[in-house]
Amino acid sequence: MLQHAWIASNILGPISLFAFGFQSNELPYTRQTTCMNLVLFLILLLISEIIGTIGGFGSSVLFVPLAQFFFDFQTVLALTGLLHVFSNTAKLILFYKTINWKLVLWLGTGSIALVVVGAWFTTRIDFIYAKTLLGFFLVAFSIYFLKNPEATLKPTKANLVWSGSLAGFMAGFIGTGGAIRGLALTAFQLPKNFFVGTSAAIDFGVDVARSVMYLNFGFLQNKFIGYIPLLILAAFGGSYLGKIILDKLRQDIFQRIVLYFILAIGLVMLIQEIQHFS
Repeated sequence: MLQHAWIASNILGPISLFAFGFQSNELPYTRQTTCMNLVLFLILLLISEIIGTIGGFGSSVLFVPLAQFFFDFQTVLALTGLLHVFSNTAKLILFYKTINWKLVLWLGTGSIALVVVGAWFTTRIDFIYAKTLLGFFLVAFSIYFLKNPEATLKPTKANLVWSGSLAGFMAGFIGTGGAIRGLALTAFQLPKNFFVGTSAAIDFGVDVARSVMYLNFGFLQNKFIGYIPLLILAAFGGSYLGKIILDKLRQDIFQRIVLYFILAIGLVMLIQEIQHFS
């Protein structure tokens, strides 16, 4: 109980304060605020990359909901896709010796195919509902695994195919699907470095495919192109720092903290959506 209280006070509180402090959905471009916003955005990127590497879910689980306090949803999708391309490039370099290529094939084929479908749906469905869906997904996902820390899927090829396909669709549609893919990979009880390396190899193909579609749809406006160097810096720096921490610390503790992050972010998003409709 004391551990839960500590996490609630030290993790959930700061996230809520951070989130409710930025609700413009687009960074203002005044001379006084631009520098501060760039610093805050870089911090957000680094935290997302470090925790995404340690927890094994990928940075988008944290980056997508938090970035929506800075940008509109279409811009978030485009930036997320590019961030993941750079991030997974870094992870392929850092973890290239620990990739299970058979799992990449079974999980990755469906993921790449369905991410295209999910990205196409973003042009057909109102983004307000997409954000609400993301909030429900994050809350449900985190609560389930907080209550069932030992939950896994049976390590079958059928589960790999459907979970990979669902992860790809969710990645294309709402910007994040790594949590679903992570659930499938845990069934094979991979060592943590194999987990991260294999996940990055799968995610790389998914993110290249969806990034091409997002850019083709015009989701990334010219005024946001200047943020790409920050994405590259955070992707390589955060992945490297995450690997150092991952090698030294117990992953189960950090994975639980990540789940509390996800829960808090999902709740904040749903509260904001309720306020928006009221």
